[in-house]
Amino acid sequence: MREEVVVIGGGLAGSEAAWQAARHGVNVILYEMRPQQGTPAHQTDYLAEIVCSNSLGSNDPFSAPGMLKSEMRQLHSLIIQIADDMRVPAGSALAVDREQFALGVTRALECHPKVHIVREEVTTLPHDAVCIVATGPLTSAGLAKDISALTHSKNLYFFDAIAPIVDADSINMDRAFRASRYNKGTADYLNCPMDHRTYDTFYDALVQADRVRTKDFEAKSLEKIAYFEGCLPVEVMAERGRQTLLFGPLKPVGLTDPKTGQRPYAVLQLRPENRHGSCYNMVCFQTKLTYPEQRKVFRLIPALEKAEFLRCGSIHKNTFVNSPHLLRDTLQVKAKGTTFLAGQLIGVEGYVEAAASGGLAGINAARGVLGLPLVTPPPTTAHGALLHYITTSDPRHFQPINTNFGLFPPLPHHIRDKQKKRQMIQQRATEDFGTWITQFEHS
Repeated sequence: MREEVVVIGGGLAGSEAAWQAARHGVNVILYEMRPQQGTPAHQTDYLAEIVCSNSLGSNDPFSAPGMLKSEMRQLHSLIIQIADDMRVPAGSALAVDREQFALGVTRALECHPKVHIVREEVTTLPHDAVCIVATGPLTSAGLAKDISALTHSKNLYFFDAIAPIVDADSINMDRAFRASRYNKGTADYLNCPMDHRTYDTFYDALVQADRVRTKDFEAKSLEKIAYFEGCLPVEVMAERGRQTLLFGPLKPVGLTDPKTGQRPYAVLQLRPENRHGSCYNMVCFQTKLTYPEQRKVFRLIPALEKAEFLRCGSIHKNTFVNSPHLLRDTLQVKAKGTTFLAGQLIGVEGYVEAAASGGLAGINAARGVLGLPLVTPPPTTAHGALLHYITTSDPRHFQPINTNFGLFPPLPHHIRDKQKKRQMIQQRATEDFGTWITQFEHS
């Protein structure tokens, strides 16, 4: 067995895995198939390229995503370090300039003396090295087949949709206003209000609009399309009823239009896509409408009546495995302890969740090479709660998930006040994570 760690996949999870393995003292070979082999979603050859929203979620330390980020900072996470450096205004969320973020991660790994980056596709798992597979939602067919053979199971598939980006100069600012919901954080979001009549017109056009047909390579062997509930295309949500969007991406709750002094009937929020504020992401407006239909339908929103779309929405295939059936709580494959899985491939949904799992896999892979015992964070921590869900859920009903308070074990005593309860969960997590780090770093 070679005394090094092989990481397959240079996304957020793979990049973090390589960084953590190298930090813990082992040599790393990081394989990334781009630019030799492209994907339907990526546009550059940078490591850790973000292909969907540029937001890494809430940075509030008392939120579940914020707790996960805080723990990653304690682990000296590369992904969070670069995200903090490349942050753009987004209220209480941690959003980044996507190009500068990916460039920063790429340069950090290229400069690390223990990391060697190889730009080629891997189609079979290595049998003579500890390996971390972090190929993300777009795992190539050859490697997916090898993973399937290793685990004696079939991969599961779902479809993920990407939201459009609009040019800031093309937004009608007379029909938009700046505010964060409930005035939380700074007023970094642009809000595009609609009255009742405008919403009805928009809704009718949306549900009747033409959609992109599923590509043959995505549809093969699939009997029906299954979307992750946290990333439904906006038109799929709309099909559930005329009022559905008003309780989802267009909910006006917590917003007041300063021009009228009243809450709008519906509101689309736009989030800065880069530090310069030159383009905006249509928040939660993932879609599989055709490009002409996107321009026609979304321009029915008054503030976007002349919008220039720098990137239209799109859809691509995602792949994940049945982790409760296949993985140990160390992220090792049960059938082969020298192989680890991480990232969206294991059923975590979200950039930070993917990176966090990659970090744990990197730490454990390095410890395995060095002959040290492998580690698992307590389930009372953000890392541990997510890992516990991934590896102990009912495999018959396993679905991808973001980190949330529902994953944490209950407190010893029932707390009725929601805010106080979350504060106590956060305090417990902070204490337990600090103790865990001290223990494993000295083992």
